[in-house]
Amino acid sequence: MSKIFKFKNDVDTDQIIASQYLLLPNIDEMKGHAFESLDESFAGAVRPGDIIVAGENFGCGSSREQAPSVLKALGVKAIIAGSFARIFYRNSINIGLPVLVCKELAENVTAGDEAELDLGEGTVTVNGKTYTCTKLPPYMQTILNAGGLIAFLNKDE
Repeated sequence: MSKIFKFKNDVDTDQIIASQYLLLPNIDEMKGHAFESLDESFAGAVRPGDIIVAGENFGCGSSREQAPSVLKALGVKAIIAGSFARIFYRNSINIGLPVLVCKELAENVTAGDEAELDLGEGTVTVNGKTYTCTKLPPYMQTILNAGGLIAFLNKDE
């Protein structure tokens, strides 16, 4: 089971990782500052396999790849939101972080709820109710399974 961390609508990339931390030398040093302006305890509380649930337009703002990268480095299993900013969505798939759209999930769960995610089926079960998310196309699932786009492209070398 995965613990849910819940965020609102319009979470932008600067809220995921503030621009002043982009000066740090690597993702491992940046990840401790994830969501610092929204939830100071997030980076210390999130555990590998946990899930982020959010409202509409998650990842809006800049195109910084560090935003999904710090979440993946913290062990976030997936992000499920009502909708995503297009560049955040692509960056997430490119680095191997699953992102799913589920319009009704955010309004029906609370932070701390336990969830069971089935990426293959595109479903998430919370509080005894199963929600259907957008199922990723097979080619995108293949990229995620490989660990991201670069790993996928280098797979046959």
